[in-house]
Amino acid sequence: MKWTERDIPEQKGRVAVVTGANTGLGFETARALAEHGATVVLAVRDVEKGRQAAARISGDVTVQELDLTSLESVRAAAADLHGTHRGIDLLINNAGVMQPPKQTTRDGFELQFGTNHLGHFAFTGLVLDLLLPVQGSRVVTVSSLAHRMRAAIRFDDLQSERDYSRVAAYGQSKLANLMFTYELQRRLGSLSTTISVAAHPGLANTDLVRNLPAAMRVIAPVIGPLMSQKPEMGALPTLRAATDPAVRGGQYYGPDRMGESRGHPKVVESSPESHDRTVQQRLWTVSEDLTGVKFPV
Repeated sequence: MKWTERDIPEQKGRVAVVTGANTGLGFETARALAEHGATVVLAVRDVEKGRQAAARISGDVTVQELDLTSLESVRAAAADLHGTHRGIDLLINNAGVMQPPKQTTRDGFELQFGTNHLGHFAFTGLVLDLLLPVQGSRVVTVSSLAHRMRAAIRFDDLQSERDYSRVAAYGQSKLANLMFTYELQRRLGSLSTTISVAAHPGLANTDLVRNLPAAMRVIAPVIGPLMSQKPEMGALPTLRAATDPAVRGGQYYGPDRMGESRGHPKVVESSPESHDRTVQQRLWTVSEDLTGVKFPV
């Protein structure tokens, strides 16, 4: 059976927060959830673009400013959500940057590690208390096939200060997303309300490719349609992880065809490195120290 948007259960009465929801995979995820009845919060850096996206979605949709490159913004967004919602059913950590030139966040973290991992780590920790009382709540974190590419958690140079590689830094951030998912699930294991799940879109045709080297950007319009899939398909693993009643904590969803590059969502396996508990726990401790955020689990 091929799982599609039609398989999303009724979401009426549920609150979903989707980061990076003004474009690409995040937009398609938010749209599908809203069309199935969820109250959806588009958590975005650019509020005006968020409003434009919200206007294109049918349903109960609001916009929340969230800049994952700033811990100050992350804390402010979490405070706003505490003021506007009594509980959250779905937190979908979708936003990300891919292979930009070397840059840092406002807090001095390498941009990809700081945005893709540390920003979401901090945001999740600050709003988790809104999910824990809600039966059936889920944290869904979007990783990537790139978690296998030159990927390792380089504790001796987490911020790529000595040696920066766009590919390696992106792979590290996506590996960190998975390690965060698995360690969070372990910490939630004694609870019966909330689970932590991961997903990846395969090769999806989104504007994340804007930071690829010039030569690749030139050929992307030619080979992209042959190798990648539309954002609507790329969002399906996230949507299944977020809504399928059969999902279990700690699972990882991705496309079912062509080496997980495209197709319909199924449970897939992540790299052996992603399951290293010692590294997961060390990364968690380091992330708490860097962000100053302690989890209530």
